[in-house]
Amino acid sequence: MNRLLMLVVSCAFLTPGIAHAQHEDHAAMASDQIGAAHVQFETSCTGAVRADFNKGVALLHSFWFPQAIAAFEDILKKDPGCAMAHWGIALSTWGNPFAGIKNAKTVEVMRLAIERAKATGSPSPRERAFIDAVAQLAVDTAAATHAARIAAYEAAMAQLTRDHGADVEARLFYALAINQTAPATDKTYAKQMQAGAILEPLFVTMPEHPGVAHYIIHAYDAPPLAARALVAARKYASLAPAIPHALHMPSHTFTRVGSWTESIETNRRSAEAARKSNGAGEELHALDYQAYAYLQTAQDQAAKAVLDHALSVVGGAEGVAAGAAGAGAYSIAAIPARYALERGAWAEAAALVARPANTPYTQAITHFARALGAARSGNPAAAAADIEQLAALRDKLKSMQDVYWTEQVDIQRRVATAWQTFAQGAKDEGIVQLNAAADAEDATDKSAVSPGPIAPARELLGFMLLDAGRPQDALAAFEATMKKEPNRFRGAYGAARAAEGAGDKVKARSYYKQLLEIAKDADTERAEIVAARTFIG
Repeated sequence: MNRLLMLVVSCAFLTPGIAHAQHEDHAAMASDQIGAAHVQFETSCTGAVRADFNKGVALLHSFWFPQAIAAFEDILKKDPGCAMAHWGIALSTWGNPFAGIKNAKTVEVMRLAIERAKATGSPSPRERAFIDAVAQLAVDTAAATHAARIAAYEAAMAQLTRDHGADVEARLFYALAINQTAPATDKTYAKQMQAGAILEPLFVTMPEHPGVAHYIIHAYDAPPLAARALVAARKYASLAPAIPHALHMPSHTFTRVGSWTESIETNRRSAEAARKSNGAGEELHALDYQAYAYLQTAQDQAAKAVLDHALSVVGGAEGVAAGAAGAGAYSIAAIPARYALERGAWAEAAALVARPANTPYTQAITHFARALGAARSGNPAAAAADIEQLAALRDKLKSMQDVYWTEQVDIQRRVATAWQTFAQGAKDEGIVQLNAAADAEDATDKSAVSPGPIAPARELLGFMLLDAGRPQDALAAFEATMKKEPNRFRGAYGAARAAEGAGDKVKARSYYKQLLEIAKDADTERAEIVAARTFIG
């Protein structure tokens, strides 16, 4: 049973078989390397496992779920009556709360842990409240009930914190529960702000607690809020330096504010830590963010090295990591697509090969890049098959009742269709189609699994408007995109070109200077950089 638990959780970020090796070495991990010294989770378990329990919770706070399960299982060996260890296993099995709908197998394994928690020892009323709260996540396995279950968990955690107001750990898990229910379409960010209001005062009094810093980054992982998380982001990696996710997570904030050098460095460290612990999924996730940052700074050679390494992790261009899912599957599809699209290598994008995956939204990435590449390289007819595949993948996600990814894949289909329409000569119709797709994308938000859209729809609209001879409209599109996606290389270049085309030399110079600043560490002489230097003189 222990092995099954670990394998289920590993699917979120790891390949099966790797979790066992991590189980063996988690005990040697120093508490100060995972932030456990600053976690104080009170339980009625024996005093002999107090430090071990804090260690398990610290691992849970930093989303290192297989190791957390291993820690809680070891506690049960020392104290079989520790009901809260089963709670820890259940919540760790649930895994990353921002990774979307959980499959039925995961929920069933989680339910078993909850049943064991309820049947073990003599937990206190507070501990029973924790167990009953997490049980709300596992009352059903149907995808259609996911939203209701996470809402019920949030409500249960709210009651727990009302009943036990001095319990800091309860407040932390409550804040995370609030953020988990935040709809991607709510541009008031009410849930995120509610979570932040709990977390910010705790960060003042507990700046060394890994969960506080981590959850602040998640709470403010949205364009208008990201700057609020910068202090926590720059702190978090130092709080749990042995954990790949803790090293990676600051880059969510760095990406949102366009701080590419910081993102590159923290993801380099994250990938290295994941590699040492055989965490293939965590490594791929860090590599995706790292490649994205390299491409924004025109470090194309470095990005290619990341791409080559990512392919080696999964067995080459035609290989696929066994059981690849979640962030790992997303990353290995996204990195090659980004490498082509961010460089404007349209024919290269059109030639990408789709790899096997058990997640339709990751398969959609390659078909989107292929369709966009075909349309933009002068072969719009070749885009048809990939657009059809995008429609089929959207329908499959709809049948799976995955509302978020159904919409995201449909937006990709609409963007690709718009470029095909434009390339076939119906320029006005293509612009209308792409503007509508950009509106739809702006109304939602990116998943935490990704540093950003594979290609921002409104940025693409800017280039379409440039191609249509409408530079003033293109400038408006680029400037709107840069408010949401600051310091993007293609955004700054597009804005500079559009301003130049509209006769606004002052703005053109400003955006070309911004482009050169973004690309100050470039290892490739892109044509856009040459154009910027030529204009500035």
